[in-house]
Amino acid sequence: MRAAIIGIGAIAKMHARALADIPDVELVAATCRTEEKGRAFTAEFGGEWFADTARMLRRAKPDFVTIATPSGAHLEAAVAAARRGVHVICEKPLEITLKRIDRMIAAADKAGITLGAIFPQRFNPVIRTVHEAAAAGRFGPLAVAASYVPWWRDDAYYGPGRWQGTKALDGGGALMNQSIHGVDALQWIGGATMPGLDPRDNPVESVLAVTAVRSHDPEQLEVEDTCVAVLRFKNGGLGQLLAATSLYPGQMRRFLFGGRDGTAEVLEEQLITWQFRAEQPDDVATRERLGATSSTSGGAADPMAINYSCHTRNFEDFISALRAGTRPSLDAHEGRKAVAIIEACYTSARMGKFAQVRS
Repeated sequence: MRAAIIGIGAIAKMHARALADIPDVELVAATCRTEEKGRAFTAEFGGEWFADTARMLRRAKPDFVTIATPSGAHLEAAVAAARRGVHVICEKPLEITLKRIDRMIAAADKAGITLGAIFPQRFNPVIRTVHEAAAAGRFGPLAVAASYVPWWRDDAYYGPGRWQGTKALDGGGALMNQSIHGVDALQWIGGATMPGLDPRDNPVESVLAVTAVRSHDPEQLEVEDTCVAVLRFKNGGLGQLLAATSLYPGQMRRFLFGGRDGTAEVLEEQLITWQFRAEQPDDVATRERLGATSSTSGGAADPMAINYSCHTRNFEDFISALRAGTRPSLDAHEGRKAVAIIEACYTSARMGKFAQVRS
């Protein structure tokens, strides 16, 4: 299967390494406007550099592309690939607004191609184990689902010439860029506690959010470096979100899920609480297997301090679906849900009251 990468930023190297670990997948091309960067990238990872996406799609003839451009430039790349009949898997977020995401989905549907999303935390063994417990009803009625991302990004991260922290290309700050993985994990696991929910419905009903710029220059940073939000799920459960790039020196991401019958707590890739009213025979083994100290900081202070193995699993799921002619488990409609929650958070922050989440 022939793969190409559109956009050669920092995350593109992670995509290339992840694809290299998958049998029978060849990276045939990559695109960016800067020749020096493009040739250095293809010399390291293989394939041919193209300055122009349309020319790459026409000449390299990939079976699928991964999109690794700045977030607010995903739409154009996805539409270009769809028009050539090329399947697309797109780095988070799918796009920075629901309106732009829906245009991507419409283009994919019209072309008959598959549009998948990248949320590697869904393929983290710890998060998947919690999701399976939620789907099995082990927590009982959902009481709380919480995500805390107490991270740090220095001034250079938001410096001149960077797309990060701009409304046009980042679409938001700590919530849209860094904490979107936590948002997706909350809705995915929370939704698993609602067996009657339509698969395309968002399990979060409404949000109440406050945003601020606390640790960077508010005259330069267009978006938030700090957000606190409360979520109301459709089954009555409550959620909490902390999204920050304002907390030096940066701490590991934390998740908390639970209810009347059990609680699970995750520190990055370490399961630190796994307790249920009804203990099962494999619970001891689960605690031993997933309770080891996390080996990664998960990007708490360094955006590239992230293990790419979950990206590999994300790609494998997408590629397996292409080969089988089925929908990937993380398709565009799934990838859309986190952005719907974040968009509602920004609306709430502007209005100063609860905002509904659009399905």
